[in-house]
Amino acid sequence: EFMQAFWDIEEAQAKAIQHLGSFVRDKSALPYLLTCTELITLAMKTHVDSLKLQVDGCSLLLEILSQAVEQDVVLALDENVTSSLLDTLRTHSENEELLSLVCTLLMMISANEVAAENLREAGAIPDLLSVLRNFLHNEKICLSCCGVLWSLAVSENVDQALLRSAVPVTSAVLQEHLQNGAVSEAACSALWALSLQGCLTENEYDPTTALLLDALSTNPERPVLVKNTCLALASLIRLSEIPALRFIRDSKGSGINLIKAACHLHLNDAGVVEGICVLLNEMVQYDEVVLEMVSQKMEELLFDMKSNFPFS
Repeated sequence: EFMQAFWDIEEAQAKAIQHLGSFVRDKSALPYLLTCTELITLAMKTHVDSLKLQVDGCSLLLEILSQAVEQDVVLALDENVTSSLLDTLRTHSENEELLSLVCTLLMMISANEVAAENLREAGAIPDLLSVLRNFLHNEKICLSCCGVLWSLAVSENVDQALLRSAVPVTSAVLQEHLQNGAVSEAACSALWALSLQGCLTENEYDPTTALLLDALSTNPERPVLVKNTCLALASLIRLSEIPALRFIRDSKGSGINLIKAACHLHLNDAGVVEGICVLLNEMVQYDEVVLEMVSQKMEELLFDMKSNFPFS
């Protein structure tokens, strides 16, 4: 009631947000705090120029949403929440600390299909790409933005031209953070979604394939990365022989050896094995690739996979 009564007074809203923040350590207060999310975002939207209020508001929302995820509470966030966060992102586009908070929030809420659609309709993709270009060095921002891109790119209603512009930026993120497993995983997942949408040009097939192989070689222990990288490679090989030839002739080593190593590492993971099978199924459409697979004794790997999952 206090926040509603003094909605236009910045100091009152700031104190109310600080007061609500005192409840976040009490997990039993979560149902009450969830009812306040719209009031918090309204305060942020009304006083969008106040940096401190934005930081405090985003920090409080992050605490609330994190607790909701921990407690398996389904969030019902309307378009006002996404609109407010985008206003914050656009107004404070050069403040790295605040953007890190905002992008983390956007990643969390974009997992919800309705919220993802709201973000798409609000034109979030150009903003995310701008943030990535300006803060390519920031691992947390890159992780969050790639996570949001993955959620937004899987829709049929998204502008293809926008998605095409995301390819070089996402590739730059992967190149910059190859050694960071979490960021690489998010970037590979985003590239998979973009490749599924047919957003890569023919000139991008070869370098993207090489980059995905680098990610696979650098982070073979991460099952989600291995699976999504295989699926991204499969979608590229489905379109052209160029990535298939790069796969078997990469200057840093054959992709077949990488796949064999990854499969042996994750032989009991049905998701990874399925991703590898999808990739192999696309590869066999090219005669030269089949010959290489035979010379590398891939039938032994297929036998191992079949033995582990006889009913799949």
